[in-house]
Amino acid sequence: MTPQDAPQPEPHAAAVLGSPIGHSLSPVLHRAAYAELGLTGWSYESHEVDEAALPGFYREALKRDGTPWAGFSLTMPLKRAVIPLLDEISATAGSVEAVNTVTFSPDGSARGDNTDIPGMVAALAERGVETVESAAVLGAGATASSALAALSQVCTGPVTAYVRSDARAAEMRGWGERLGVDVRTAPWGEAAAAFDARLVVSTTPAGAADELAERLPERPGTLFDVLYDPWPTRLAAAWSARAGQVVSGLDLLVHQAVIQVNLMTGLPESPLAAMRAAGERALAARRA
Repeated sequence: MTPQDAPQPEPHAAAVLGSPIGHSLSPVLHRAAYAELGLTGWSYESHEVDEAALPGFYREALKRDGTPWAGFSLTMPLKRAVIPLLDEISATAGSVEAVNTVTFSPDGSARGDNTDIPGMVAALAERGVETVESAAVLGAGATASSALAALSQVCTGPVTAYVRSDARAAEMRGWGERLGVDVRTAPWGEAAAAFDARLVVSTTPAGAADELAERLPERPGTLFDVLYDPWPTRLAAAWSARAGQVVSGLDLLVHQAVIQVNLMTGLPESPLAAMRAAGERALAARRA
């Protein structure tokens, strides 16, 4: 029996919320999944919502008649702001105090989850990276805490975080204590030393790690660069040129979206290949 032949959930609506939101690939990925799964009547939109507007948007959205909500995807700056509006959050989301997925039960209760963490683990596993003895993290922003949570499942030894300030260093050590990860910190000026690790996770904004592209070893290990647009980053391009393995932000985006679709639809599987192909086409169109 094909997915289209199997009994399908009743039509629901879903959306991604954040600010800015125009760049989001979530509608492309989720709509591709709905089409592949034969979920006719399901919709997925994007809404520009900042922290100040979130409570009002949330209340009004839940009052609407018609097609019920399956859930929301959340991007910055809403991943922590949404927590007070929810009835419960998963242990995964609680571990990093960040929710990127909200799902609604038939009784109207809302549950928050975090699919970024298992998405990172799945993206690494797809490339054969399931266990490493040590790892490095470039940066200490919001994504870095999720990276540490993922590394708690992948890395058996210490994780060194390369950061730009003492305050950021303290934050990363704090997250390490909370997540059970042996986090060591080093100044950004020493970031090239990260490449001695077999797994490097770059969580920096676009352009921030460009300076490191000229400082790679002859045989780098695996780079997980969480960016997907612009792509490739200078660091990722240099890494690939030296035959190092690169896991991209699109890999992360697709794997976490697969889990979101599972949570929102209640279906056990999502079409990873179709979702990735849709994301690649959308990115190619942007660059054209």
